[in-house]
Formats: sequence, C-alpha cells, structure tokens
Amino acid sequence: MPRLSPTTGLALYNDCPRCFWLHFNKKIQRPRGIFPSLPGGMDLIIKDYFDNYRGSLPKELNGKIDGVLMDDLATLNKWRNWRSGLTYHSDKLDADLFGALDDCLVDGKTYIPLDYKTRGSAPKDGDSEKYYQTQLDTYTLLLKENGYQTGDHAYLVYYYPDTHHKNNSVRFNIEPVRVRTDPARAMRLFTEAVKTLSGPVPESSDNCEYCAWLSARINHEK
Repeated sequence: MPRLSPTTGLALYNDCPRCFWLHFNKKIQRPRGIFPSLPGGMDLIIKDYFDNYRGSLPKELNGKIDGVLMDDLATLNKWRNWRSGLTYHSDKLDADLFGALDDCLVDGKTYIPLDYKTRGSAPKDGDSEKYYQTQLDTYTLLLKENGYQTGDHAYLVYYYPDTHHKNNSVRFNIEPVRVRTDPARAMRLFTEAVKTLSGPVPESSDNCEYCAWLSARINHEK
C-alpha cells in the first residue's frame, strides 16, 4: 500500500513522475548529498521558542497572522512526528497520505497550518507558492480529512539573517507569508500520483536534472 508524504511523495511526483515511480516501485532513490544540519537545529530551537506562546503569539507576529498558536501541545507533538502525524487513508486508492506539521494556528474553530522556514535571504514574491504550495495544500487536506475545520490559507514563517552585533550575536529577520491553500488540489495530486504507481514507468520530467544527468552519461558511455 503506497504511503505518500508531501515531500517524498507528492512533491517528488510533481518534480519528476519517473523518479517518483522508481522511488516507490523499484526502491531506486535519487542520490543524496550531505544533508545540512543547520536547518534541523534551527527548527528545534524555533519550535521550543513557539511552545512558550501556546494560546497566544510571539510579539513579533502579533497583528501579522490570524489566530493564535494551538494550545494543545500534546496533540501538536503527535502531529509533529511523521510516525504519529496526521494521516488520511483512501479506501478507493488503498493508499495513505501523511504529514508532520511544524505548528498550527487556531482562529475560532478554524485550524490553519503554519510551517517554519530558514533561508539565507528574504523570500521573493512567488517563492512560497513555487516551493511550498503542495506541502501547505496537503497539510490543509490532512486537517480537513481528520475532522478539523479549515480555511483557505496557511502561513510560512521565514527566519533569515539580518545583521551581526559587536557581542558576536546574529540577528534574524522574521517574515510571515500568507499562502492560499486548496485541499482539493492536494487530493487530485494524491490521486494522480497513486494511479501512476500502478501503471508503466512514466516519462521523465523535462526539467529533471537527475534523469538528464543519467541520460547524458549513458549517451557518453555508448
């Protein structure tokens, strides 16, 4: 039974159906370089920081985003773990879709996904939708399918370096970005991806660097 996440599942399918098919059907995964530890370390620190404001917001976000941080930390910690996170099972497809949320806002009865991102500079217009639309669509779908009322948006909170000080500290800018979400779009993508797995190996995406590298190497060795 396929078990897909927003990243190794749906985002990979969006990037290249062939790499997606090989990953799940033949266990042939894309090569991985050295994984940087800084984003993971920052993620843990930011989570600990936000946990001090359950039921409210850090002062730097007041008036900039809707709602308050979900105050049920026990449930949130389950959602943060990919083993116990939110899961949707499709009987029709006989497949699971799962995800691990960084955080969640509550605005009245509405649950709004929130994800932290660290980067080297301020996000450009369109970056959030280009790189994280599928992830946020999926989180909204998972909340909805698990019985939570959802809205039409989610938030990314970016942390990026600003200046350094004489006491050797580094100051970070914090910029929230509101992204419109569509759980139906995530459902369509999930359905397409699962159906692809039951068919023949698909063509590569035109912009897949992995497939292009392999093709060029094969042609060279011929």
